[in-house]
Amino acid sequence: MPVRLTEQQAEVVAHKDGALLVVAGPGTGKTRVLTERVRTLLATPDEHFRVLALTFTNKAANEMVDRLSDVPDIRQRAFVGTLHSFCMEVLANRGKTVGIVGLPHIFESFEDRKQILLNAVRAEPRLAAKLREAGDRQQQQKTIAQWLQAISEAKNSLLLSSMLNEEYAKEIYEAYDAALRACNAVDYDDLLLLTYRLFEERPQVSDFYRRQYRYISVDEAQDLNEAQYRLLCALCGTAYFNIMLVGDPKQAIYVWNGANPKYIDLFERDFKARRIVLTENFRSSERVVSAAQHLDPTYIVEGQLPIRGAVEIIRCSDEDSEAAHVLDKLDALVAHGHEDIEGPVTLERCAVLARNRFAFGRLEKLLDARAWNYYTKFSAASYQSESPLVEQFELALRILANPLDRLHLGILAVKWNIRESTDAILAPFDRRTVTGGEILKRLAELAQAPSDVKTVSEAIEAIAWSNDDFKLSLGLDYLAGHTQSLGDDERALVSGDIAEWRKHWDYYIRSGSRGSHSVTAFLGQVALGTTQQPKKQGLALLTVHSAKGMEFDVVFVIGMTEGSFPDYRAKGKALDEEQRSAFVAITRSKRLLYLTYPEWKLMPWGDVKKQYPSRYVKLLEP
Repeated sequence: MPVRLTEQQAEVVAHKDGALLVVAGPGTGKTRVLTERVRTLLATPDEHFRVLALTFTNKAANEMVDRLSDVPDIRQRAFVGTLHSFCMEVLANRGKTVGIVGLPHIFESFEDRKQILLNAVRAEPRLAAKLREAGDRQQQQKTIAQWLQAISEAKNSLLLSSMLNEEYAKEIYEAYDAALRACNAVDYDDLLLLTYRLFEERPQVSDFYRRQYRYISVDEAQDLNEAQYRLLCALCGTAYFNIMLVGDPKQAIYVWNGANPKYIDLFERDFKARRIVLTENFRSSERVVSAAQHLDPTYIVEGQLPIRGAVEIIRCSDEDSEAAHVLDKLDALVAHGHEDIEGPVTLERCAVLARNRFAFGRLEKLLDARAWNYYTKFSAASYQSESPLVEQFELALRILANPLDRLHLGILAVKWNIRESTDAILAPFDRRTVTGGEILKRLAELAQAPSDVKTVSEAIEAIAWSNDDFKLSLGLDYLAGHTQSLGDDERALVSGDIAEWRKHWDYYIRSGSRGSHSVTAFLGQVALGTTQQPKKQGLALLTVHSAKGMEFDVVFVIGMTEGSFPDYRAKGKALDEEQRSAFVAITRSKRLLYLTYPEWKLMPWGDVKKQYPSRYVKLLEP
């Protein structure tokens, strides 16, 4: 069935050769445009090429793939995924010259990376002395976190250690990278940095990908950072211009993380791109669009839905009252519906947003008390097992995937009360040929904590591991059977962890992930977030940043007070980003929008403090 497009959308879809910049505000149908352009390009008769469609989130990639499911062999004819996922594939296939052989092993956890840096610093006398100057253990931990952040910022600016000016900064960066490579691992930032190096140092590699992908599209371009933009430039070279960027500077809310909407302007200049602006809003009601325009008078909408909708500002006495008001209002909407919402209102069609995750405390308590289904999404961090048993199983999987992973080997050795050092554990093996299975067997022999060791070892044996296949579900089944002998509290933790890992595994299998079903490939996809479930049950509790790209019929934005939204720390240009965040929050609503704030707030130290409505609330008051 043909998809109906506006004149502006049709222009984008019909565009073929040459650079194109599409400025697409909220609700303008950019996902439809991106999808239909890919479909149209692949329908070109007698032409054989692939399309590279890069998205900002895995959710957006999943949605595009679902919409393109009717295109024959879509997964072979197009790569649809995040830039980090694309970089991982490039490094897996072509990364030997930058030190990557096979699929990269990613250390995504902040705690893991912090431990890597701490171990590296302690092994270097000069750096260890520098760390001791920071003060006590707490100050040293804070310093390590600051050093790690500095390394991340350098990598996101595509700086190698040799390019840094300060000698200690060079040494810290080099020690950290050497420790990562000793574990045969990379961090998340390395995916971009190493791919950029590969394209720059080996032009034949970038030329290979230009020939393979005749057309490139990039979504959420306002959130590009220096590394991402320069990586795209390195991929395109000096003569390739079949690239389309889609973005909206009004929704740039990741500047704090290195992103900058300036790259939209740079792209238009550097690639001499044609510009098309989408100005119709197909998402939000008239009242919601009007609220967004009050917040940003430059927001122009030339066509919208003929649905009035509602925007309400609600003052509450305190946070408990605010939480009760939100749930009471939702209760009424679910019970009676609303004339501007087609069909029954369910919790899945509703969301509560806040500037940061700390605003949800009272609401979560009340949700639990009323036994409502809800889910939270505060960051893109991968799932961390809470039960010691499943955590040990996860560590064993990492060692199985990467026998040279000294970090997680050391952590598992401590948990199993093994007295030998990591070097002593590995001494009998040839690092060039040793397998993870052999290392795990030796760990089990040396272990002094027999109950968990036996359970984890037998669960690992149950997955029937080989280099290119394994059956995680069988190992999880074994662990689930073991829970019968546990106490109620521990059993609940283990069962919860098993359920989360089943979700990861089921989604990985269903998605038809590229390549073999190896432990390395699976853990890599978990690290990249591609196995996270796109939909969850119940009411969504979302920070504004995690709500990006989502939409709901009913949206509550809570905690709308000065100091909370905008954040009290925001000054100067940071306040501009706070206003853009408010714009993003408002435009997540399709029909009904409620802004709430408490007059009084109980502070963590016990004082009750008077609150004042956010400046954004004042902009929307009649």
